[in-house]
Amino acid sequence: MRVLVTGGAGFIGSALVDQLVKRGDQVLVIDNFSTGSEKNLEDARNATAEDLIVENCDIRDSETTKLISDYQPSIIFHLAAQVDVRASVEDPLTDLETNLVGLIRVLEGGRKAKTRKVIFASSGGTIYGEPETKELPLNEDTPWNPLSPYGVSKLAGGLYVNTYDSIHGLKGTTLALANVYGPRQDPHGEAGVVAIFAGKLLNGEPCTVYGTGMQTRDFVYVEDVASAFVASIENGDGKLLNIGTGTETSIQHLYKEMALALGIDSKAEEGEERPGEIERSSLNPLLAEKILGWKPETSLKDGIHSTLEWFKLKRQENP
Repeated sequence: MRVLVTGGAGFIGSALVDQLVKRGDQVLVIDNFSTGSEKNLEDARNATAEDLIVENCDIRDSETTKLISDYQPSIIFHLAAQVDVRASVEDPLTDLETNLVGLIRVLEGGRKAKTRKVIFASSGGTIYGEPETKELPLNEDTPWNPLSPYGVSKLAGGLYVNTYDSIHGLKGTTLALANVYGPRQDPHGEAGVVAIFAGKLLNGEPCTVYGTGMQTRDFVYVEDVASAFVASIENGDGKLLNIGTGTETSIQHLYKEMALALGIDSKAEEGEERPGEIERSSLNPLLAEKILGWKPETSLKDGIHSTLEWFKLKRQENP
């Protein structure tokens, strides 16, 4: 099958490319390498160099539509995005251009190529806002209430996907992702807390836990997330599906688990509570299990171990 992955050189995108290549799919990656890396695609290249094409292109450019139209993929996985919530507050115009104008470029390419389906990466941590904690883990019928420009753009993106189905017959599935972590996540810039802690712990630097440290997140392993995208190829048309574990983990507990795994007994430093931070979050994955036949397979303990091993190896390669 001929498929396209935008943002395919990134953290989640490259994990998806690995799985697609193993399936025997022909893969076109579109990435501007602002956060992604050619190194993330080494495994896929080694597995099948002839079936992997990489184009350095910004999804905001009109060239994106032409690339997709010419390639004529059966399936488009759209993961390229501006994903930093705080950056979206500081610069909402760039967030809009990347996450919505870029999406339209991709959808137009799919329409012209007569692509069968677009699978869109949304954000379960932002489109729902902060509902009552009694509602956790959140179901897909939770009212939308994004509290940042990023959350708004991801919510609107899913609506655009649905609209292209209604108008043009371009099928779509929207996956609302929880807090994804795992190998290849960059500990700098817009990284998640697992990557940040991993980088600092291995460098012997103190980690900072903001506020009480009892705020919770739903940590889902990157390989499991990639599997959810693959499972959406044949299922989930027209659906919004939560991709998480349904389990809350406090930041304080996460730090202790990661420090324990490395034999470190020092406590994290305390930082001031960051304004606007969601207190608790988790996503109910049962609908995804019912419709996609998907469920998270990797425990937090095993995922942390694999992530730390990858960071150790990276440090050995780049001392």
